[in-house]
Amino acid sequence: MSKGTVVLAYSGGLDTSCILVWLKEQGYDVIAFLANIGQSEDFDAARKKAENLGAKKVFIDDLRAEFVTDFIWPAVQANAIYEDRYLLGTSIARPCIARRQVEIARREGAQFVSHGATGKGNDQIRFELTCYALYPEVKVISPWRIPEFYNSFKGRKDLMEYAEKHGIPVPVTPKAPWSMDANLMHISYESGILENPKTHAPGDLYLMTKNPEDSPSTSDVLEIQFKNGVPVKVTNMTDGHSKDSALDIFSYLNEIGGKHGVGRIDIVENRFIGMKSRGIYETPGGTILLKAHLDIETFTMDKEVRRIKQGLGVRISELIYNGFWYSPEGEYLRHCIAKSQENVEGKVQLSVFKGQVYILGRESPKSLYNEELVSMDVQGDYEPSDASGFIKIIAVRKAVYKSNTLL
Repeated sequence: MSKGTVVLAYSGGLDTSCILVWLKEQGYDVIAFLANIGQSEDFDAARKKAENLGAKKVFIDDLRAEFVTDFIWPAVQANAIYEDRYLLGTSIARPCIARRQVEIARREGAQFVSHGATGKGNDQIRFELTCYALYPEVKVISPWRIPEFYNSFKGRKDLMEYAEKHGIPVPVTPKAPWSMDANLMHISYESGILENPKTHAPGDLYLMTKNPEDSPSTSDVLEIQFKNGVPVKVTNMTDGHSKDSALDIFSYLNEIGGKHGVGRIDIVENRFIGMKSRGIYETPGGTILLKAHLDIETFTMDKEVRRIKQGLGVRISELIYNGFWYSPEGEYLRHCIAKSQENVEGKVQLSVFKGQVYILGRESPKSLYNEELVSMDVQGDYEPSDASGFIKIIAVRKAVYKSNTLL
């Protein structure tokens, strides 16, 4: 008798294929769900594989457009960046995947969901907090936290032996000595030989970006148009190409950024679970958008509003990284940030060249830049002598502090 139905976040790889068969052995009916979020994948082959392994149903959903509009664009509005360097490509993908996983579970009457995230990483938290937020009654089966499972599979060799025993197709090409996770926003690399933080990344590791040294010797000049803090059009001023749908804009920026080697970072970060990890990331389109959005935001946003918004950006980045996309505080912060973006409108011109993004100019109907007021050649509506009183008032606090320290 079946223990119930479980919706498995399935990738088609060795781990989740073994998990699918293992869940069936435990007495569950398994629905395999594979999200297309821009990774390079043979989805037809993955469907056939899951069906052959005994999945009761297989869902393969194209989530690329909603990944951009519902997750990447809010991150762009926030200038979301974790610990000053990481653009959160994996972190924002997990709630996108888990949201659809929960929708399928509810629709199919499944009482369980499952995933292949390890017991040491952040993804287990991101998946499960999303599931519990959107489907509080659901039960989560996390095999890599179940002693019966992880004591049986202590390494890739054990998984390969289990696969051969149960007729699970095994990879015919040698596995790279690191793990990789890819989506529309980025590719991340970690573990294996990369666990030694001193080890340099091999040149053949990078799949999304060219080595800047080998990139073209001529730049691409782009104009990115923003409305409410999100891009609505990108035009290549070099060749005239333009894109105006969210998915096309982001895909095109990935193409241009990748061509010029933009968006590579190699960092050690602090996992939510309490350990440091080394990660290498490629985020070409996201890096271009961060530079462009920062520029148009500063051009159009009041100074004090932006100062508050910067703090909100740091906080929401931490929430996203830690798995709290769906939370009262996460929803509140996204609302506040969206409000701050109402006047973030205009065009930014930039050059992409040899791993770098160079801002060239900007224009906006909502600009707070007053050329006459700031000019060194025109006095404008400003009395220089007024600055004397301003400086004296600001200096009062410093004078009081200095006199007290001399006591």
